[in-house]
Amino acid sequence: MTRFGEYVEVRYDEEQGERTHVAELVLDRPRAMNAVSTGMARSIADACAELGADENVRAVVVTSSSERAFCVGADLKERNSFSDAELVQQRPVARAAYTGVLELPVPTVAAVHGYALGGGFELALSCDVIVADATAVVGLPEVSVGVIPGGGGTQLLPRRVGAARAAELVFSARRVEAGEAQRLGLVDELVEEGEDRSAALALGRRIASNSPVGLRAAKRALRLGWGMELRAGLEVEDAAWRSVAFSGDRAEGVAAFNEKRKPDWPGR
Repeated sequence: MTRFGEYVEVRYDEEQGERTHVAELVLDRPRAMNAVSTGMARSIADACAELGADENVRAVVVTSSSERAFCVGADLKERNSFSDAELVQQRPVARAAYTGVLELPVPTVAAVHGYALGGGFELALSCDVIVADATAVVGLPEVSVGVIPGGGGTQLLPRRVGAARAAELVFSARRVEAGEAQRLGLVDELVEEGEDRSAALALGRRIASNSPVGLRAAKRALRLGWGMELRAGLEVEDAAWRSVAFSGDRAEGVAAFNEKRKPDWPGR
């Protein structure tokens, strides 16, 4: 377990006493329902930088210590105290938190319960997969307070649900409860109340059992190729394939398959 500032913690998952190659990034400001202050934003960015550089980490699960919320977005009380100049200075710090999660080189899973609004939902959208429990309420209500989604929401939400649906959700600023959120594709897996963390960690373990070289290359191809013209996207895929085709992981994966055993990934 490692603390990053006052409000972010990284835990390394274990199963039967052994590390699983899954890291849990815990948003840990429960009294404020994980409202993202400047200090918390810095801590998220710092934690992501360390996780991204750790070759033993194959998957990251983003969770919350708050019983009521995953994250309610930006700390508006803090924002209200800023001068215009201070708000401009704070902007790169806030962006670094969201891009830190988005640019993690390994697969990421968000475990959402309660409120995931504004920047909180943008943190979840920055993950590859969102697991939510029955209490989840998600949305991007920024226009209702005179701003816009600024943590990637205007770009990430259309990639999930299409341009028209994203426009309706952003322009109306409405909150979406768990069942509808799954139907619309705002979340990927819906579980019983209180089961979001355990389900997300279980998914993280399944992911992390696979080739670390393959996981990073597959994520790179998925992220870089999205939105490109097909031929250009296939070139991105080909480059990713070439980066793994002659790796130790590929040799081990094929050998393990033929020998009907669990792979022992060299990770290179």
